[in-house]
Amino acid sequence: MTQHLRTIFMGTPDFAVPTLETLATHTQLQMVVSQPDRKRGRGKKVQFSPVKARALALGIDVITPSVVKGKRFASKLAEYAPDVLVTAAFGRILGPSLLAVPRHGCLNVHASLLPKLRGAAPINWAIINGDAETGVSIMRTVPQLDAGDVFRVAKVSILRQTAGELTVQLAEIGALTLLETLRDIDSIVPTPQDESQATFAPMMSKLDGKIDWSKSASAIDCQVRGMNPWPGAFTGWNDEVVKVHAVTVVSDSPGERYSRPGTVVRHSRDGVDVVCGEGMVRIAELQMPGKKRLSAEQFYAGLKFTPGGTFQ
Repeated sequence: MTQHLRTIFMGTPDFAVPTLETLATHTQLQMVVSQPDRKRGRGKKVQFSPVKARALALGIDVITPSVVKGKRFASKLAEYAPDVLVTAAFGRILGPSLLAVPRHGCLNVHASLLPKLRGAAPINWAIINGDAETGVSIMRTVPQLDAGDVFRVAKVSILRQTAGELTVQLAEIGALTLLETLRDIDSIVPTPQDESQATFAPMMSKLDGKIDWSKSASAIDCQVRGMNPWPGAFTGWNDEVVKVHAVTVVSDSPGERYSRPGTVVRHSRDGVDVVCGEGMVRIAELQMPGKKRLSAEQFYAGLKFTPGGTFQ
């Protein structure tokens, strides 16, 4: 049972919401810490993080400090006498003073099979790298980036999910795996990570979405899915930036008719077939500047990509 555990939760994006809800249901959740409110969207309106919005809806106290390191903040959380401090995609590295506050320490819900893909964007990079599987690790938080001992892991196969779809799946799995860990918190012994196997998943940038047509069809397919929904994959056509939301692999072999990567071989209601460094992909969903996202059939009705033309 976990109902006796006094917990504090620190998280920010949608990935962290199922963990928040699990703690609110199965523990004595004392308070929630999230990143400061930020201006988002075209109107630059101040918006709460998904975690803050959900916590307030649940009637849980939320604070959004700009500084979480140092003894002053640690002393504030110590007033709640937490047994466990839980983090999930909080976005900050915690200092020793704060990590020493909870009786059972701090646990982090991380979306990779540690020590692989430590860092800010493990879900994106698992797809982009073409990994066959990924998962969630429940680890002890330490001052170093995602380097703590691991209590429990849950594995999943990567099929043809986008990063957004895989995030939803791993968020739910992470919450369940955390709950299993908390139930055994008095007896479970964590396993140290093998530092020689550590890899990293740096934060995504918009430039990561630029398609290099000299890569293989499979690599471009992974890139497009790994960039969906953010930052998004893109390419150029007649000096305009075209957002590419979905592709399928038509062939893993080099194109037969045109050898130059980026060349359009065929455009039909099924999509736009484009030569890659190895093989060919079919663009199934795209978006022109200032326009709505369109399916293959929709953009075929109003926009033609001439065979022989080249995506930049």
